[in-house]
Amino acid sequence: MNQTNVKPAEGRLGILVVGNGAVATTFMTGVLMTRKGLTKPIGSMTQYDKIRVGRGASKRYLKYGDIVPLASLDDIVFGCWDVYPQNAYQSAIYAEVLKEKDIEPVRDELEQIVPMKAAFDHNYAKRLNGDNVKCSKLNAQSSIPTRWEMVEALREDIRRFRSEKGCNRIVVLWAASTEIYVPVEKSVHYRLADLEAAMKADDRQHVAPSMCYAYAALSEGGPFIMGAPNTTVDIPAMWELAEKMHQPIAGKDFKTGQTLVKSGFAPIIGTRCLGLSGWFSTNILGNRDGLVLDEPENFRTKEVSKLSTLETILKPDVQPDLYGHGNDEDNQYYHKVRINYYPPRNDNKEGWDNIDIFGWMGYPMQVKINFLCRDSILAAPLCLDLCLLSDLAARAGRYGIQRFLSFFLKSPMYDYTQGEEAVNNLYQQYTMLKNAIREMGGYEADEEID
Repeated sequence: MNQTNVKPAEGRLGILVVGNGAVATTFMTGVLMTRKGLTKPIGSMTQYDKIRVGRGASKRYLKYGDIVPLASLDDIVFGCWDVYPQNAYQSAIYAEVLKEKDIEPVRDELEQIVPMKAAFDHNYAKRLNGDNVKCSKLNAQSSIPTRWEMVEALREDIRRFRSEKGCNRIVVLWAASTEIYVPVEKSVHYRLADLEAAMKADDRQHVAPSMCYAYAALSEGGPFIMGAPNTTVDIPAMWELAEKMHQPIAGKDFKTGQTLVKSGFAPIIGTRCLGLSGWFSTNILGNRDGLVLDEPENFRTKEVSKLSTLETILKPDVQPDLYGHGNDEDNQYYHKVRINYYPPRNDNKEGWDNIDIFGWMGYPMQVKINFLCRDSILAAPLCLDLCLLSDLAARAGRYGIQRFLSFFLKSPMYDYTQGEEAVNNLYQQYTMLKNAIREMGGYEADEEID
């Protein structure tokens, strides 16, 4: 094996999941079932994908774990926070994503995963009414803790979990609901000192509960992954904290269904130099995520995340003839995203895309995509990959924004203060992922991203 400076994956890896709903329990159950040899982790890049290392006669295709030291599934220990008190077994049954026969064999392990009280503010997710929440010690028992109290309580939870479970390392993963939209405010979100001051002043408008989880995770020496479109780690203050604590951060929003299709299909239009006049995306889903997104303020957060994908792949300013017409101002194609709460579907989301394209001499054509997907089935392997690769990055001494994890995320992070642009093209993201694995394995990063 090549020379690498990555620390070995010794001892237990604690994965602390914010949220104990459909995504979290599908993820946990799948890992536990795989460990027992009762299922296969299909969809997981870290478990199946092979990357070429070397060139010419020395070329080989290896699994990630043969290139870099990944944590073993046997070494993972799960914990979680949730506003509802049900353990992971009860929650998995309630979610109705997996059949009972695929949950029962690991019932004992799942029952031991009991959610810690959530740091929760009802104003950020009005459709959730759980009572397994932290209370303020400063005010009346029923009141919300101050933002700084949340941070302190979450740090204590992480320390206690680490000690009780004997974990060498931890990763914190957000698999909870989408919060209401929080616009980036320079006076609060650009400097760590300002963010800390806002937390201590209990600025509930600018400091989302998710920021408290991220702050706590990074402060306790663990990577943080944002799996929803919340404004959490995509702010300079969090980048500063991640760099100060030498911890990786990744976000935001798991790229599971429709956006995966969009980031893979849009490059076909661009590469073939076809025109685009409009792209209409609509979804129906009925799980807890759908319920929360039925609230307009929460949907706004998701809409911003889903809209950002296309605009960085098909650029009107670069190709005005192809992408410069279609909206009211006639300066860009029309792009609309809709999500509709529809309880009968539960976790089985359906996404429709209507794509209006045009070709030679401006003649119009259409593409229709209908993806009947299972949201948590697509998200679970992403959770595993993001946790294992964030842990790997930490052991490799990589900290701050992990751009190589963009492949897994709808709205990948980037330094907008320096005029950087996010990479949303699925194939460019895949190249970034492969090159990072090669580098951490002591091989040459030998593919161009262009």
